[in-house]
Amino acid sequence: MLASSEQSAQSAEALSASREACSDYVAHLQLHMTLQARNLVPSLHHESDRRKTLLHQTQANFEKMISRQGF
Repeated sequence: MLASSEQSAQSAEALSASREACSDYVAHLQLHMTLQARNLVPSLHHESDRRKTLLHQTQANFEKMISRQGF
């Protein structure tokens, strides 16, 4: 019976380590995607161009949505 609880504890530790590794990977990927997107989106020095403003707002909303998603 003790062996069963030890296996259960080891399984829980392995699952926790796996989730942490996945979480680290997702955080790294989000950072990479954000930095890539910043290179692709033109700067908004002139906010008179509505297309650029809309693109910037859409990108910001998308980044917020992705960063707030849970497992």
